[in-house]
Amino acid sequence: VQLQASGGGLVHAGGSLRLSCAASGRSSRTYSVAWFRQVPGKEREFVGVVFRTGGATYFAESVKGRFTLSRDNAKNTVYLQMNSLKPEDTAVYYCAASERVIYSTVHRVASYYYWGQGTLVTVSS
Repeated sequence: VQLQASGGGLVHAGGSLRLSCAASGRSSRTYSVAWFRQVPGKEREFVGVVFRTGGATYFAESVKGRFTLSRDNAKNTVYLQMNSLKPEDTAVYYCAASERVIYSTVHRVASYYYWGQGTLVTVSS
């Protein structure tokens, strides 16, 4: 499966953005899809995941209550809705997919085989 992340941009603190992760080659519903983010000089950080089975979601504590995940199976796309954005949310955001990921390992980069190219989110103060 190929993943294409989009939707990044510049937003003021407190604003919102919606990122998209479009899958091609195979239906995204057969994968758990996660978002990670990375700033220069730091490791890639887990943001959230929507599980393949049942569509349950799980988020990092830093974004819980502000970010949500949803799927549009007809469009083969997963959306990351980001609200109440903070300057510390500034990063390149990557989507990733895995056919098999379990709750205890969702935060690990190595749990995901397929990756999109990243989209930059900049939150100004």
